Amino acid sequence: MPPALETLWRLGLKELRSVRYDGVLILLIVYSFTYAVYMPAKNAPTGVKDAAIAVVDEDHSALSRRICSAFLPPYFQPPRALELPDIEPAFNQSRFIFVVDLPPRLEADVLRGRTPTVQVLVDATAMTQAGLGAGYIEQIVNREVRTFLHLPDPAELAPVRLVTRAKFNPNLDAAPFSAVMQLVNNVTLLALFLAGAALIREREHGTIEHLLAMPVTPNQIMLSKIWASGAVILVCAAASLFLVVEGALGLSVAGSVPLFFAGVALYAGSLMALGIFLGTVGRTMPQFSLIALPCFIIMNLLSGGQTPLESMPLLLQRLMQLSPSTHFVAIAQALLYRGAGFGLVWREYAAMTAIGVAFFAASSWRFRRTLVA
Repeated sequence: MPPALETLWRLGLKELRSVRYDGVLILLIVYSFTYAVYMPAKNAPTGVKDAAIAVVDEDHSALSRRICSAFLPPYFQPPRALELPDIEPAFNQSRFIFVVDLPPRLEADVLRGRTPTVQVLVDATAMTQAGLGAGYIEQIVNREVRTFLHLPDPAELAPVRLVTRAKFNPNLDAAPFSAVMQLVNNVTLLALFLAGAALIREREHGTIEHLLAMPVTPNQIMLSKIWASGAVILVCAAASLFLVVEGALGLSVAGSVPLFFAGVALYAGSLMALGIFLGTVGRTMPQFSLIALPCFIIMNLLSGGQTPLESMPLLLQRLMQLSPSTHFVAIAQALLYRGAGFGLVWREYAAMTAIGVAFFAASSWRFRRTLVA
């Protein structure tokens, strides 16, 4: 092995040993790639599921009973009967998200061709379920009234028939999206913090001077931290994808897994270079955390993983092209959701590589200046 590569290898092993004996860091890594990926995908759906609903039936007719029995799982819990005076206390105690008030003489007015008003009260603090669930309730009530009156579906009378087909996620299941985006976010968080924290730890323990007394260069010190921390992230991301996403959650990956992990390696390397740069700016761990955390939040919220990049202002879209997270999110979605090949994502790889080289050059310059100072 060439002497330069052997130096990098041994310095990297030193970093891995320091991670091995850091119990808190090991717990954070294990948590980030297991529980933090599994729970949001399994138990935090973005749609309507098991919503608590109550019905105030002031009509007690065949139509009102038909409407009450139409609220079924998995969207709604079995509806509870409620009286008018109990609506306000029930909302104050957060017992229900929806309360449907069926007015008196509902069936009689419908049979006479009148337009009675059915009131739907919504607890809007449950924002996602409130917006979608109110639409579901409207569709259910209208459908049951049409069926009761033996009226045709308006869609059957429309001059144009609209057929919607959902690609890549036919069941509109939020779990695959949540799991992959959580994996991406955790890679972002750990890649940004591991290398920078390693540099801060060297400075706080006084071992950076010992390294400089050895026949090693600043670039070798940086590269050793990057490859060691990157290896940890790559192994943990692979275990998370195979054991948690595909194993525990039972989700399938559409595209090339090796190509995805090549993107993980590039992405982690670029973020660790940025982490080292921030580690040279912040002299202590609290300072470093206060600088690095806003960077993580910006990349997490504006990279296209939480909201589509196309819905953001044009200036913000262009600025976020300078962030490697934007390109990595595009790669992850294209490979893991849509089964794209390298021919469709090579521009994202090229952009991420260029950004990583720029981050490394800036970190190297800043690291040298710090050592001189």
